[in-house]
Amino acid sequence: MVDDIDRAILDELSRDSRLSFAEIGRLVNLSPSAVRERILKMEESGLIKKYSVELDQKALGNDLEVFILVNIFHGKLKGFLKMISKIPEIQRAYRITGNQNIHLHAVLKDQLHLQNIIDEIMPYGDTTTMLILSDIFEREY
Repeated sequence: MVDDIDRAILDELSRDSRLSFAEIGRLVNLSPSAVRERILKMEESGLIKKYSVELDQKALGNDLEVFILVNIFHGKLKGFLKMISKIPEIQRAYRITGNQNIHLHAVLKDQLHLQNIIDEIMPYGDTTTMLILSDIFEREY
């Protein structure tokens, strides 16, 4: 069960996962050892799955961010899933309901790069691509 103190710890970790136990403790009014114990419990229970780094994609030369919806052709799903797992530009992939089966999130250098990715996908299904113009917000967790 997650209590208010655990939620406060999670809030601080979601803002900066590099905070020390002492820094989190100061922010949530707990001792560093109590913070450590709570975080370890949340890790062991699977509540905290991982710690990660958020990259500035534009600084890496990736100026285009897109969603690609795919309606997979009959019998092509297994091959498609294997193929997309090897494309590092695809950041996330979801199975979805509706007219399409798959929702991809990709970060790319430019439109030619997008065209090349779509060319790889097209033998497996019909695509609809949406350019992401800007971020509105992202929940921390």
